[in-house]
Amino acid sequence: MEPEAARGHTGMVTERIRTAVRVEGIVQGVGFRPFVHALAARLSLGGLVGNDADGVFAEVEGPPGAIEEFLLRLERDAPPLARIDRVRSWPIPPDGLTAFSIVASAAGGTRQALVSADTATCPDCLRELADPGDRRFGYPFINCTNCGPRFTIVRDIPYDRARTTMAGFTMCPACAQEYRDPGNRRFHAEPTCCPVCGPALALLGPDGSTLEGPAQGVIAAAAELLRGGAILAVKGLGGYHLAVDATTEKAAAALRERKHREDKPFAVMVADVAAARELCEVDEAAAQVLSSARRPIVLLPWLTGGGLRGAGRADAGTGPIAEAVAPGQRQLGVMLPYTPLHHLLLQAVAGPMVLTSGNVSDEPIAYRDDDAFGRLGAIADAYLTHNRAIHVRTDDSVARTFRGREMVLRRSRGYVPEPVTVSVAFRRPVLACGAELKNTFCLAKGDRAFLSHHIGDLENAETLRSFAQGIEHYRRLFGIEPEVVAHDLHPEYLSTKYALDLDGVDLTGVQHHHAHIASCLADNGETGPVIGVAFDGTGYGTDGTIWGGEFLVADLAEFRRAGHLAPVPMPGGAAAVRQPWRMAAAYLDAAFPGGGPADLDIVQRNEHRWGNVLTLARKGINAPLTSSAGRLFDAVSALLGVRDTINYEGQAAIELEQLAAAGADPGAAEASGYRAALSPGVSGEPFQVSGADLVREAAADLSRGTGRPIVAARFQYGIVKLIEDGCAAVRDRYGLTTVALSGGVFQNVTVLEAAVARLEARGFRVLMHGRVPCNDGGISLGQAVVAAARDAAG
Repeated sequence: MEPEAARGHTGMVTERIRTAVRVEGIVQGVGFRPFVHALAARLSLGGLVGNDADGVFAEVEGPPGAIEEFLLRLERDAPPLARIDRVRSWPIPPDGLTAFSIVASAAGGTRQALVSADTATCPDCLRELADPGDRRFGYPFINCTNCGPRFTIVRDIPYDRARTTMAGFTMCPACAQEYRDPGNRRFHAEPTCCPVCGPALALLGPDGSTLEGPAQGVIAAAAELLRGGAILAVKGLGGYHLAVDATTEKAAAALRERKHREDKPFAVMVADVAAARELCEVDEAAAQVLSSARRPIVLLPWLTGGGLRGAGRADAGTGPIAEAVAPGQRQLGVMLPYTPLHHLLLQAVAGPMVLTSGNVSDEPIAYRDDDAFGRLGAIADAYLTHNRAIHVRTDDSVARTFRGREMVLRRSRGYVPEPVTVSVAFRRPVLACGAELKNTFCLAKGDRAFLSHHIGDLENAETLRSFAQGIEHYRRLFGIEPEVVAHDLHPEYLSTKYALDLDGVDLTGVQHHHAHIASCLADNGETGPVIGVAFDGTGYGTDGTIWGGEFLVADLAEFRRAGHLAPVPMPGGAAAVRQPWRMAAAYLDAAFPGGGPADLDIVQRNEHRWGNVLTLARKGINAPLTSSAGRLFDAVSALLGVRDTINYEGQAAIELEQLAAAGADPGAAEASGYRAALSPGVSGEPFQVSGADLVREAAADLSRGTGRPIVAARFQYGIVKLIEDGCAAVRDRYGLTTVALSGGVFQNVTVLEAAVARLEARGFRVLMHGRVPCNDGGISLGQAVVAAARDAAG
């Protein structure tokens, strides 16, 4: 019989063809080869499937109709964690074989394969984890093709066990049988393991001595420590966390003191959505994000009258969460367990627990065991650890919902390294080095931009080392050798200095706020031009001043500064960022040139320094000019007595937003929002909007005895009105009707919601961030697409 035909049961000759298939996307480590094997078996097709540097390759042989059905189901019925970017197929000569097999991975070649993000434990594994009759009952490293560690354990591709940190664990006969069984969901699941052959837990004291042995005893002992008020360092997927019982005030306060984290809130892990709803308002959109396989920390409003114990909130009740967990906050960061260990520990603790990054404030998360013992030794009372290495440190992601959709604020574990597909392809490979704060980098080629995990603030050697190591890992993993390198214009950013030290590449500087708007465009799959509203704290301007309240006309390649907040001095330079009262002094001086109200508390609180700071501002001594919207928020925060000094970036603005929500009627506040005058630019120069007008009205309201929450709310709606007025002015001049909103100010939900609503009511189409942070965590993506657009233009 010829290989091209086969004789069916009726004796008729049935045509047989063979088709080669190439699948690209996230198709390694997600059970794609077992899925292809099972699909081919159901359709009685012969052939093979395997991994290589491009993704998944396959050959299928059989009747044309069956192969057509195979190609249809290949995309339609793909495994839940797979993301198919493209499928190509072409005919090849048949060889007559009817068996179907999974073949060894092929190394070498140009790397196109994508790596799956780490994924929360699936329902099937959770059922086994809780089943006393299952051999993996209570095993804290249970996983399958649909869940478990991926990115954080991958050393190289193609994705095979030998190229992960599971390489040192040899499968026992029972696991090996599951791995080879096409009917088992662990068929070719690379991290497959069990208590006999896999990683093991250990509970260690601060000196490294073993406190408990077997896994069940380890978890019970760890839970007892937590219930007793101890601080526990817990080794997770992407690094160490620090955990305490979230209901114990003394433990939460001790963690805050030892970690040197004065005010910034901690995240809390709860067992499920129902437990989250006992603490916070959780609508269906938030519930979906909470329980998704990505498992980010989700920012949720406290339930009115409950949740937080203590007097830090106007609506504080007698709920179970200790005041020291989130002092003074009206929102709580909540996440659900995403590893088997988390599930087991929460069950044993029988209540919510704080789970925060294992570091001292401003340092990167500890992920190597020796590093954790060295850096966390002064914080942790004990270590719940294990012997599976973490290859890449990856902090938790943070998200919220807005208008029923997810809005990512920190894109890290669960999201990376999945790429962002862009609308303008990269002619040459690009590295974008990001900003200084909330740093990420981005490596890009083809139509894929690989935005990195959260690196942190590039302000110390350890974080810079993490940044450089991350770039090298991405370069190797995705086979990207950058020819173009994009960087911020600020000459003192460590990310800029890193770029300038590279040899053999073409450098392109990208203005900070142009990168913000380009990031928003890329997030929405658009190219512009748009009216770009970039409101944030700091960005180096093309004129050498500090920008941050910008109205731009921008596309991916170029931008024009159409308008901005009127500049004011920053007395003391960087000191004005740490001490918002200095910005209040500068703004009050601009608002009341002849001298402002003498009865303002802020003047009396800072009387001994006030005159000197005004002298700096007026003479321009160590007082750079800034148009920053973030500094305007700081000024009003200090004016209202919310925050004269800060302990973390953005604190003053965050607490001002919370004050506005505490007692103001939104409708009345919007109707009486302050107005800022807009001065038209002369001869094509940018127009200016007077932020000092908002400060003047806020000060006047305070002098009249208006309540602080009302003043805070009127100021926020004043910001919204000046955004509306600025966009209308740009539309009148340039005829553009699409607005892109970007920058850290748009993390303020009140401002974002009102700005979008008012702009849409005025006929604008509004683009917002969703997949990529609006803050500086999205800057590297913007830099990358700007570099690509310029490169394409020659």
